[in-house]
Amino acid sequence: MSGGQTSTQPERVKLWDPLLRGFHWILAVLVIAAWCLGKFGPLNMWLHFWLGYTIIGLVAFRLIWGIVGPKPARFTSFVRGPGAIIGYARHMFERRPSYWPGHNPLGALSVLALLAVLIWQVGTGLIADPDDYINIGPLASEVSRATSRKAVGWHHLGANLILILVLLHVAVIMFYRFWKRENLIRPMLTGWKWVIRR
Repeated sequence: MSGGQTSTQPERVKLWDPLLRGFHWILAVLVIAAWCLGKFGPLNMWLHFWLGYTIIGLVAFRLIWGIVGPKPARFTSFVRGPGAIIGYARHMFERRPSYWPGHNPLGALSVLALLAVLIWQVGTGLIADPDDYINIGPLASEVSRATSRKAVGWHHLGANLILILVLLHVAVIMFYRFWKRENLIRPMLTGWKWVIRR
């Protein structure tokens, strides 16, 4: 692992606060539901729209919580530079738990990528006009006709990116569980995690 360790023995600490844990699980359910409705739902997408509005609120909460929330939730506590990312990646495939105190440097990139894609997705959904006279974004009239039509394609692209990021997220969780013998789900349920302070 990277340098600066102040302890070599893992200790069980309260890491994730209840609001962050609630945000995580509610967002997961809503994103999956919105994605499924977008791909397989009825012609009238009113529920898809309302899920999108709720996701906007959740993303806004996460951005605010990333500034004023408890230390582990703050972006300044887990967003690292290239050196830390490369240093962590060097040891990622070792068959032992990382005991990382929060989002590791690679996990931080995942958090930022998902937030960025969700902002993209709700933004394009708000201005999209699929020309079906039903599922017009509430802000479609605020942009040019060409932009609102292009936003439909951008929204479909965002859905594909979300699918890729979610599948990658699940794959990494499985990798940590079965290769590194580290359970990343339990801490997001209970808030408690075994860590080595760095």
